[in-house]
Amino acid sequence: MIIQMWKAYKKLSPDIGIDFKESGSRQGPRAEWPSLNHKAQRSIALLLVGSFSVWGPTLWNTVPAEVKLSSTMETLRANLGQHLAGIPDWPPTTNYSIEHNNSLSEWAKRRGVQWS
Repeated sequence: MIIQMWKAYKKLSPDIGIDFKESGSRQGPRAEWPSLNHKAQRSIALLLVGSFSVWGPTLWNTVPAEVKLSSTMETLRANLGQHLAGIPDWPPTTNYSIEHNNSLSEWAKRRGVQWS
């Protein structure tokens, strides 16, 4: 998903309807997902919440600027791999449950990364 978001940011893929905003923070460019029409049916709202249009920006906003601002696909993969290697694998042992799940968004919340 992060690779597809990078392609959209670099305009190497068709427009997917996600807005990218440049920010001065160390997190680099931010992605914003489409706003939800609060009058929409619940089933439609649930489809949007589980879609690429929401999860793509959510994951994009968790990675640091070094990953987002990679100039080529090769450097993106290297930077992304290096970033992901630094994220702990929870739970570390088989059949051991913990308080949090193993998602990038949960990890980012625990580290204090904010996204819009």
